[in-house]
Amino acid sequence: MEPITRYIDLYLPTETCNLRCPYCYITQKRKFDNAVTPFNHSPEYIRQAFSKKRWGGLMLLSICAGGETLLCDDLIPVVEQLLLEGHYVMLVTNGVLSKQFVKLSKIEKNLLKRLVFKFSFHYLELKRTNNMHVFFDNIRMMKNAGCSFTVEITPYDELSPYIDDIKKACMENAGALCHVTIPRDVHKPKQVELLSEHSLEEFYQIWKSFDSELLDFKKSIFFVKRNEYCHAGAWTYFIDIVSGDVKQCYSAKSIMNIYDDINEPIKEVPVGHDCIQPHCYNGHAFLALGAIPELDTPAYAKLRDRITTDGSSWLNDEMRNFMSQKINRVGECYEKI
Repeated sequence: MEPITRYIDLYLPTETCNLRCPYCYITQKRKFDNAVTPFNHSPEYIRQAFSKKRWGGLMLLSICAGGETLLCDDLIPVVEQLLLEGHYVMLVTNGVLSKQFVKLSKIEKNLLKRLVFKFSFHYLELKRTNNMHVFFDNIRMMKNAGCSFTVEITPYDELSPYIDDIKKACMENAGALCHVTIPRDVHKPKQVELLSEHSLEEFYQIWKSFDSELLDFKKSIFFVKRNEYCHAGAWTYFIDIVSGDVKQCYSAKSIMNIYDDINEPIKEVPVGHDCIQPHCYNGHAFLALGAIPELDTPAYAKLRDRITTDGSSWLNDEMRNFMSQKINRVGECYEKI
């Protein structure tokens, strides 16, 4: 297997959704009537912009919208082109747009083994909309097509009375308990605070029965300021997949545009010791994949996979092996801008 050279969060600037989760900023800011953002470039051009030659090898590309990712009809041909280039792709979705999963399932099977879904499990909203069976049927559809998946719930305080019901639904339909993340208060972006009336420790005690290594690791890094040398901006990036704006990380500076000249070498301008965030709130990906190489972290695959009651895994062998690697390009020189 070729080594992983980089991890990129690809942001799709679509801020609308087909669900109405009460904790989400889409709901709170009433953004349901927002238009779905179209792509400005062809799928083939986007593939060239993300070519292995340009980037120096295979990458894990995680695509997530501001709202529901699969509302964008332009996205599926882009995903297919990125898979054709050889990359490993993660799609973040609420899992209920069945027609989009049907389209995705028709991509060539040997490509789909490099596609993984992060199914966001919005339990109460799925119940309210009578979409619980749709959600799990779509998971089964993509698993049968050869894809990998992970199921993750964003716990908020109003959800805690339903913990037993959530566990039952996951065990019966996904063969294992869902992973648990830590919700952020989007109204306080500079502080990146916990979205809960509880302390972090109290929150953890409520949700720890899911035995989620994702939750365990996120708790260990939440509210911990990173002072080590970070290679974000060289080994990992945050890129707007529509505009092409390339940032070192979420709140860091822009360093180039990926589409202006697809023959332009990729700029490598690491954050280093200058991270402005109070803590690495999405370090479950960036840190687990090696952005700070001396930091002892679990493999990213361990934070996403589960062994099910029938002995199978959520991640297929190829995806697990790729996501178990660490990016490690220590000793490279970076340009200064």
